[in-house]
Amino acid sequence: MAESMEAHHQLYGGAMAVILPANFLDSSKVRQVPDNQEIFMHPSTDQSIIIELMEYQQVDDPLAARYHFEDIAGDNDSSSVEIISEEVVPLSEVTMKQCASVWLLHGKQMVSKFNEEAKNTLIVYIALFRLPQYTTDILVTFNNPMQISPESSSSKLNNQQDSWTMAQFKQVICSLNLIDSSLLKS
Repeated sequence: MAESMEAHHQLYGGAMAVILPANFLDSSKVRQVPDNQEIFMHPSTDQSIIIELMEYQQVDDPLAARYHFEDIAGDNDSSSVEIISEEVVPLSEVTMKQCASVWLLHGKQMVSKFNEEAKNTLIVYIALFRLPQYTTDILVTFNNPMQISPESSSSKLNNQQDSWTMAQFKQVICSLNLIDSSLLKS
């Protein structure tokens, strides 16, 4: 069966849309997902893409990206956190015209899965869409395992031949679109 390279997908009941890599699994089909998140998993690697509606942080844009990255590291109980790079994404490159700015942060975290002793090295990319008019930050996170411990339950999910690429993640970022802004109004 021939697979297309991308799949158009509606988010949050059609209030948003995005182009995802064609071989994604919707995490909500197998487990409970919070209402503010859409989580997509790769079927044969331990990669994931998370789209998350967050409270707008009243800090300068580059500090907001760092804030959210460190918050994720705390949620992951990361034993090591490193920010590798940060950059502005030109608004001309994104579909979501309502955002004031978009930031891309590239970092690394050492995390355990399911409270295991084994630590995995994750490369984490965060795209932060700032929407102050809706008091909302939209995070798009790409978790990309760089090194998986042989003792980790994720060790069997490491088919790097089929893994998602940074180009596919950039397509996710550039294609994310807010269709119905009432999603963001509380």
